[in-house]
Amino acid sequence: MKYIKILSLVWFGLLISHQAWSLETQPNKQANDLLQQVDARLAPPSYEMYRKLINIEPDGKRKEFVLYSVKKGQDKMLALFLDPASERGRSTLRLGDNQWLYIPNVGRPIRITSLQSVVGGVFNNSDIMQLDFHVEYAASLLEENTETWLLALKARHDSVAYDQLKMWVDKASLSPLKIEAYAASGLLIKTLRYSQIKDFGNGIKRPAMLETDSPLFKGHKSVMLFSGIKPRELADEVFSLSFMPRVGELRQ
Repeated sequence: MKYIKILSLVWFGLLISHQAWSLETQPNKQANDLLQQVDARLAPPSYEMYRKLINIEPDGKRKEFVLYSVKKGQDKMLALFLDPASERGRSTLRLGDNQWLYIPNVGRPIRITSLQSVVGGVFNNSDIMQLDFHVEYAASLLEENTETWLLALKARHDSVAYDQLKMWVDKASLSPLKIEAYAASGLLIKTLRYSQIKDFGNGIKRPAMLETDSPLFKGHKSVMLFSGIKPRELADEVFSLSFMPRVGELRQ
């Protein structure tokens, strides 16, 4: 009986905590305008870039991937695996809430979900094929000091990978510093940390490194390194299932 009472108190505490979090996250125009500025600082509306993804296991073992990616507007993103050789030629496509993986040996795109991971490690497909934050989340301002804003982000619909985010934004650079990602239950899923502000040219000045860890994957860590970010005009037909085997043509 004592054990049941303790569990009841814990459950009640979690419920109250979740309710308090929900009460704090009332979207407002100021916070949403700020979130749009953060998105604009991270990347132009249409661009190409290269990324290296590194998965680090508790014993220090590493696995690395190199991706070439293009994005257009608020809902279109396409990525091509360049390395390792075992993954070369694979591509992933995101159109809004829908995602696909193309494997040359299979010869046709396969549906994937945002919470799966085509690279393993702590980054999931939603992290790798990230859309603009303001498209997927409504924002409110939780705290402000002389150096940072703390935003609370609430998913606009159920298909978003994380129900809630806490985002710390640096006032000087308008770049995110840290993001905590939560499930609808209030469970912390992962923490993402941005660092190494770099001038990529063409008015793009943003973090060049993103690191993540998760209490669900003890001792594991994943890192994303950004390079070669630059504006590029892209046709809508690039972001189609039929173009997935041909992504490499964009690099020529």
